[in-house]
Amino acid sequence: MSNRAGQRAEPSDLVDLTALLDAYYDVVPDPSNVAQRVAFGTSGHRGSSLNGAFNEQHIAAITQAIVEYRTSAGITGPLFMGKDTHALSEPAQNTALEVLAANGVNVLIDARNGFTPTPAVSHAILVHNSTRTEQADGIVVTPSHNPPADGGFKYNPPTGGPAGSDITNWIADRANQLMENGLDGVRRIPLGEARLADSVGTYDFLAHYVEDLPAVLNLDAIRSAGLHIGADPLGGASVDYWGAIAERHKLNLTVVNPNVDPQWAFMTLDWDEKIRMDCSSPYAMASLISRAGDYDIATGNDADADRHGIVTPDAGLMNPNHYLATAIDYLYRNRSGWSADAMVGKTLVSSSMIDRVTADLGRVLMEVPVGFKWFVPGLLSGETAFGGEESAGASFLRLDGRPWSTDKDGLLLALLASEMTAVTGKTPSQRYRELTNQFGDPEYARVDAPATREQKAALAKLSPSDVTATTLAGEEITARLTEAPGNGAPIGGLKVTTENAWFAARPSGTEDVYKIYAESFKGEEHLHQVQAEAKAIVDGVIS
Repeated sequence: MSNRAGQRAEPSDLVDLTALLDAYYDVVPDPSNVAQRVAFGTSGHRGSSLNGAFNEQHIAAITQAIVEYRTSAGITGPLFMGKDTHALSEPAQNTALEVLAANGVNVLIDARNGFTPTPAVSHAILVHNSTRTEQADGIVVTPSHNPPADGGFKYNPPTGGPAGSDITNWIADRANQLMENGLDGVRRIPLGEARLADSVGTYDFLAHYVEDLPAVLNLDAIRSAGLHIGADPLGGASVDYWGAIAERHKLNLTVVNPNVDPQWAFMTLDWDEKIRMDCSSPYAMASLISRAGDYDIATGNDADADRHGIVTPDAGLMNPNHYLATAIDYLYRNRSGWSADAMVGKTLVSSSMIDRVTADLGRVLMEVPVGFKWFVPGLLSGETAFGGEESAGASFLRLDGRPWSTDKDGLLLALLASEMTAVTGKTPSQRYRELTNQFGDPEYARVDAPATREQKAALAKLSPSDVTATTLAGEEITARLTEAPGNGAPIGGLKVTTENAWFAARPSGTEDVYKIYAESFKGEEHLHQVQAEAKAIVDGVIS
């Protein structure tokens, strides 16, 4: 960790916006270079124009590929498109609009010409599709919490959530083919002509989302309690939403920082001296944490508002795992409209505190691989009432058990913290301490270990029989998993569990390392032992 972590960014830390935007148009990516090809991660294609990873040709090719995918899948409804506040988001949206209009796609962009959070796009798709036969889908132009030099582009099919790998692989393959052919096959018209096309319209994302919030949250309780809420958009797409929420629903809510700056000069640096709008990082959230005592509840969101950070006067920034556990405990005890059979969804690298809370609630746990896309079917059908992941992303059902969003919703989870406090009289962090008294107090951490490309490939293809160890940190191994127990999907790595601890190892998609997530209910020293033995187990298998 840098000694500058948590300190205000200096001029030398800021991206050169002119160079960044020029590179978007001027740099021609080389599709023979793997670093410059289209590649969809868990949340779309991301990269910087400065190194040829996010440029005009990428977006034109991806958009044309999406058009062709829609045709092949019989998707004939409108395509909702939103953008966040990253500098590359507006030019990328413009490029996409030129391609969509040329192909005659009915595309709807923000009526206020503003910024659109990811959950507002998901919400719009689901609302449209709930009453119409011509199904809609969407595009969100965002790299989420990534640094200011990055751009991002993700596709949400008619299910409303992140596209599955079967869809994104098809789109990426077709986009790379188009790039290899010099964009031959990409239909496109000038931006001015595109904006006037009959197929291009607008949608008031903000009004529809804000007006519908009483269907998913007990806003009356928040208003009656008079809680003073501090909401920090961190310069992201939620900036106008928080003010509108306060005004429409008469909440005592202050928008802590209403500034939008594509350089993010007001941010404090993350652990590695990068500007990163990560609302789960105490370094990126340092400014809000320093003002925790000014509010009953304070919250932060990343640039597209699909993540949440919860700050309380008694504990500062909550660990995302801790908040997920308290949110699950509260919701399943206070949502009478939810099915008694609705499951709890978590990713396999999230805290086992969730397992213990879920068992106490008498609910079934659905444990899935990393990636919010795995929660989409359950949230859409109502079989899963809550889906959350350790990286501070979650969503849940409406009060009546119907889907609200099938993508992560940081606004929703931020407001839930206020509802919990208003209804129970306790902050989420105070409730979490009660849970630790009941179930134990786990230690959780993630570390990286070096690995070659070949070793990472071996890790991704392990079978349970490859692990011959019988104990982990002094406890008998109870499970060796290479598939998620909730849906049988490959986890792309390994998870090993004991009665009081577990570790999971997954290869990094961008670096020559693998990630070790670990947790112990027997204290910090035992956690370190788990981490050391986990590395020895994994290295022994992949070497």
